Amino acid sequence: MSSEGKKLFNIIILGISFMFIFTAFQSCGNIAQTVITNLNNTDFHGSGYTSMSIIYGVLSASNLISPSLVAIVGPQFSMVVSGVFYSLYIAVFIQPATWAFYTASVLIGIAAAVLWTAQGNCLTENSDENTIGRNSGIFWALLQFSLIFGNLYIYLAWQGKTHISESDRRTVFIALTVISLVGTVLFFLIRKQEDTKAPGDDDSTNEILGESSSAGNKMMRAVAAFKKSITLSFTKEMLLLSVTTAYTGLVLTFFSGVYGTCIGAVNRFGSEEKSLIGLSGIFIGVGEILGGGIFGLLSKKNRSGRNPVVMLGIFVHFIAFYLIFFNMPNDAPIAPMEGTDQVAYMIPSKEVAMLCSFLLGLGDSCFNTQLLSILGFLYSEDSAPAFAIFKFVQSICAAVAYFYSNYFMLQWQLLIMVLVGFFGTITFFTVEWGAAAALAARGSDYSSI
Repeated sequence: MSSEGKKLFNIIILGISFMFIFTAFQSCGNIAQTVITNLNNTDFHGSGYTSMSIIYGVLSASNLISPSLVAIVGPQFSMVVSGVFYSLYIAVFIQPATWAFYTASVLIGIAAAVLWTAQGNCLTENSDENTIGRNSGIFWALLQFSLIFGNLYIYLAWQGKTHISESDRRTVFIALTVISLVGTVLFFLIRKQEDTKAPGDDDSTNEILGESSSAGNKMMRAVAAFKKSITLSFTKEMLLLSVTTAYTGLVLTFFSGVYGTCIGAVNRFGSEEKSLIGLSGIFIGVGEILGGGIFGLLSKKNRSGRNPVVMLGIFVHFIAFYLIFFNMPNDAPIAPMEGTDQVAYMIPSKEVAMLCSFLLGLGDSCFNTQLLSILGFLYSEDSAPAFAIFKFVQSICAAVAYFYSNYFMLQWQLLIMVLVGFFGTITFFTVEWGAAAALAARGSDYSSI
């Protein structure tokens, strides 16, 4: 197999592995609060929102050290170990205990930081200036198939049920644990690239380290990766992109946890309210996959760069937020186990709810594919630290959003996303114009990015 063929193979395996792991994890996130609400009249006392806040809080802090860990053990082994912790977190729901639930939340936060840093490193190692857009799209589209499969099962298995039994819960989470483990094993199929730089290395660092893999040199790699992360954090481009990244963190919280909870709490949806959570996840996945396919795989035909895609993303999201504001009761995110009988500005419509799910997924794919692309383009020599910063900002904002989701009415959550999204779009435009100018100065075609 040619070098280019091997790189494409690695991208596909990377995407499929993430698809399996996040089929399990995202399905778990979509139904966690609903399942926990049914458990809270037992000895279990936990909150899905609080758990996700812990996960993303720990994830954000762990991104300070994740480039160093990836530098020491390598991206492939980092992803394997992280995948095991994802599986353990999901397995907690088979027989829930409050202490195990929150302990697993801390552990998966650390694992997620390492997993996504290693993913960014692997994506960049197997891409170049001309293929980073295509490969980002392939990875994102494959990853988002995870929203289809898990949620389709939930929709079919829970159709017509208003209460989730112990048997239903165990069956779902045993299946999700096995699926997560399958994705973890697939990481072993990724083939090592020759003559690639270790995460956090630059040319001078490589000259010092040479080819040795001794413990001392690995520690030097770790220190170099940490220093590079701190340095990159305060560059103009990274600071501007952090606003855009913050918006993706808020949206991630909303569509992966809050919106499904809102749908499941609307009593006017009748006996379908719980199964609609799964159907909503499917429509989010369709939007994500469509966006990844169009704006990633067909990026070579786009001669206008990334800005039009991001503009489309914010426009689509604003439409979704407007419709959700009119369709969903204001107390839906914090409704009790009995649900809510309130009505917003229209009688709750299942069709509008599913349309909003699709729009949330489509808009999210617009932002994430372009962020992955511009990070891989700007920081091709420092991929692990750059992607660690990306996940740091995204996850800390997701943690904050999960925390306030326990208390804020729907209208305030939507308003926060509108404001941050508006400013995040402007800052992305600023960085993209700078990237286009740099590319033109090198005599390259703008469409190649």
